[in-house]
Amino acid sequence: MNAEILRRAQAGHRRAWRALGRARSLLLAGLLACAPHFGQAAHAQGFAGLGTTAEGFAVPQPGVALSFPADHGPHPDFRIEWWYLTANLKGDDGKDYGVQWTLFRSALQPGERPGWESPQVWLGHAAVTTPTAQHVAERLARGGIGQAGVAASPFSATIDDWAMRERTSDQTGGQASEQTGEQAGAAAGTDPLNRLTLSASGKDFRYALDLTATGPLVPQGQNGYSVKSAAGQASFYYSQPFYRVAGRLDLPEGPVTVTGEAWLDREWSSQPLSADQTGWDWFSLHFDGGEKLMGFRLRDKGAGYTSATFIAADGTPEPLPAGALVLTPLENAMVAGRRVPVGWRLQLPQKGIDITTTALNPEAWMATRTPYWEGPIRFSGTRSGRGYLEMTGY
Repeated sequence: MNAEILRRAQAGHRRAWRALGRARSLLLAGLLACAPHFGQAAHAQGFAGLGTTAEGFAVPQPGVALSFPADHGPHPDFRIEWWYLTANLKGDDGKDYGVQWTLFRSALQPGERPGWESPQVWLGHAAVTTPTAQHVAERLARGGIGQAGVAASPFSATIDDWAMRERTSDQTGGQASEQTGEQAGAAAGTDPLNRLTLSASGKDFRYALDLTATGPLVPQGQNGYSVKSAAGQASFYYSQPFYRVAGRLDLPEGPVTVTGEAWLDREWSSQPLSADQTGWDWFSLHFDGGEKLMGFRLRDKGAGYTSATFIAADGTPEPLPAGALVLTPLENAMVAGRRVPVGWRLQLPQKGIDITTTALNPEAWMATRTPYWEGPIRFSGTRSGRGYLEMTGY
């Protein structure tokens, strides 16, 4: 009897320690996520502390070739990185929808260590945007204990029960996606990102989607080396902008079967912003003709820094010179007590592009620990199509 009581007591202590450890890890992650917002010092380090010096961490260098599938996985010698997916979807109810799934990794110090000694902190964001609502969820986790992490091959990115995973031929997360023979040929190959399942949930939404690539991975900037400021801050950056999507959303109004297209960004660095950059406006655009465009403006007290890559329908990237992209805000909205530019004019004279954007939902606010605006857009002008807009620092 005494032995049985002791065994049960020991088991109870182990459960208590595990719960305490989990609570402490979440508290630590929350403090880290919130830390950049305390006091004026944060503003001297760029938006959300992303201008903090990279001392001790690896720094992106030009001329370094991307390597797949290894670069689909984490880079613990760099301070920050993300796996960032957005999707423009059409429901069987005739409505437009947007989906976001993002996993961020942030390191307290370079390198990796086992178990509880891991210096990695993970943050997940998920959202569904409708014409009238923005459903948002956030997850925090620490590395080393199985709560969150990424593996390059077979590809898997998870935080708690949210997952972006490589899909085998007999696995589906939502419903099987249809593709033409030409599209299937474009996606053929063994890259782990070619076929994925995607899932996430919050208190008032859930989604399960299947993603199938119909084109190649695309390096941004100069062969994956993406400059972010005149002072030379940079990141390693590539995209998979050619996903076809099929699946299901579960919303308060009921389930919706959806199809559409998605864009995955992979980026890592240790100081991606300069200390005086206060935020960014970032666009990923799907043209109706099959071409793509990635463009961003990093804001400072002056004219800011703009960059763009035009992507042909066959996946051939054309990086444009810094400053070639001209962004002009046209329409503002009061969102969460902030004045946010939700309508834009984009001009890229070198490619004959002059378009204006309209937000599906002007109030697509991500009310997370580091709040920002993110949602689906449509555009018209010399080109037409749809895409995604992210704005931080407002």
